[in-house]
Amino acid sequence: MLATVGARRLGMALVAVVTVTTGAATMSASAAAPLTVAAALSAQDGHSAAVTGFIVGQPTATDTVIKSGFTGDTAIAIADTVAETSTSRMLYVQVTAAYRSAFGLRTNPGLMGRSVTVTGTLTAYFSHGGLKDPTAMSLTGTPPSPSASPTAPGGPYDPTYYASAIGKTGTALRSALHGIIRVQRTVSYAQVWDALKQTDQDPNNANNVILLYSGRSQSKTTNGGGVDDWNREHVWAQSHGDFGTSAGPGTDLHHLRPEDVTVNANRGNKDFDLGGSAAAEAPGNYTDADSWEPRNAVKGDVARMIMYMAIRYEGGDGWPNLEMNNVTGNGSVPYLGKLSVLLQWHQQDPPDAFEKRRNQVIFDSWQGNRNPFIDHPEWAAAIWGG
Repeated sequence: MLATVGARRLGMALVAVVTVTTGAATMSASAAAPLTVAAALSAQDGHSAAVTGFIVGQPTATDTVIKSGFTGDTAIAIADTVAETSTSRMLYVQVTAAYRSAFGLRTNPGLMGRSVTVTGTLTAYFSHGGLKDPTAMSLTGTPPSPSASPTAPGGPYDPTYYASAIGKTGTALRSALHGIIRVQRTVSYAQVWDALKQTDQDPNNANNVILLYSGRSQSKTTNGGGVDDWNREHVWAQSHGDFGTSAGPGTDLHHLRPEDVTVNANRGNKDFDLGGSAAAEAPGNYTDADSWEPRNAVKGDVARMIMYMAIRYEGGDGWPNLEMNNVTGNGSVPYLGKLSVLLQWHQQDPPDAFEKRRNQVIFDSWQGNRNPFIDHPEWAAAIWGG
């Protein structure tokens, strides 16, 4: 048997060629590593190739890619980074009938942020760099385990995810962070149940979640509306902006937490402040007519969730402009206090391992965006002082 190994160039890819001769038969096998999206965009010459990238949305026009509210299953946009926002760095991929049930975003919105490898013809689609007539489509990664270690602040995501915010302060920082974190996948209110079972999993018991205010470890299966069940607490109360439970602020996992049904009702739509009487079924929490003080272990968590909401929702996307102020009793206006107390809690209770892991799970498995005040606690003072 005689074997020879060589290489030839096919399109833009270097292909290894192995020729094996045995008796009268000669066989050739070719294998090429998938192209990056950038390479595929530079190789729009009609040849067939495999391309790997992250699913970042549904293209609907030459320069338009939608990130939520998907209207069809016939196309996806992929990019080399999961947080890509420029359509010029996205490859538009045609999804033909054979693949729509598995890869169409209207049917499978949870694919946003997943890595996919697609083989097809590199040619324009929507008058944009594209891949048409796929012959193979497959996911090339699995969702991260909920127990995966969080990326440390200042870690690998910083150069790309927070690049436009680094070095800024005040309104410039606020604007940059809003532009970054507004790029997200949305989840339905029904999906929040499953999400919270991952994001708030008890690190010592994978069958349980940790309730935010009461601190109790409770079975994941006891979610619902009955006495001693846990339900979905909106830390930024829904009535403070009247956004309800629609996809958007009403389902944003960065401020939704599991909580005992009774405790959730007792907190209601109260602002956050110090003092009051001991809250029933929630040791270390205090409440009065218009405010709620959470237990010490989650004071900072609460503060950073509120800060995130104030930066994420700035009056665009059809949602109200949420803002912190320095009063309590805000009622139904899109404000929530007390800013001075929340800044104090942010300093008093810095991000811990549970909070960092939660941020990472939301980024990796659900929304594809982060709470910047967990990753960079110093940015709270850079925006609001204190």
